[in-house]
Amino acid sequence: MFIAPMSTLNRESPGNGDRRGATAVEFAIVAPIFFLFLLAAFEFGWLNVLRHTADNAAYEAARAGMVPGATAADAVAKANSILKVIKTRNATVTVTPSVINEATDQVTVAIEIPLISNALVVPRFTKGKSIHASSTLRTERADKG
Repeated sequence: MFIAPMSTLNRESPGNGDRRGATAVEFAIVAPIFFLFLLAAFEFGWLNVLRHTADNAAYEAARAGMVPGATAADAVAKANSILKVIKTRNATVTVTPSVINEATDQVTVAIEIPLISNALVVPRFTKGKSIHASSTLRTERADKG
């Protein structure tokens, strides 16, 4: 039995029909959906990075504010230094109480990151939404009783 090489076979056999351009049409249908899912994956991944960084910044700032001699400005500076690592824009850091002294028994740090200025792909879908993180720790000078 003799098998002809591929180059000599008739590629336009009667059963195939005319399929020129079918790949381009299929790509035109599938590509937008694929890229939509790809961009959505990037966006949700970035939102997770923002959320975890905000949680970490709130906790570390509360730790910085709970030690004796610390001020609310120290806590804000610590939170902003952590948020700066991922280039967070327009984040608000609030320390309660605003004046930390010997009578302060706990420190709360709240962080709000607006998504309109921190989303990657399409920030208009996150308009008006924010990521909130908060951490409350007892100070080291608080009465342990």
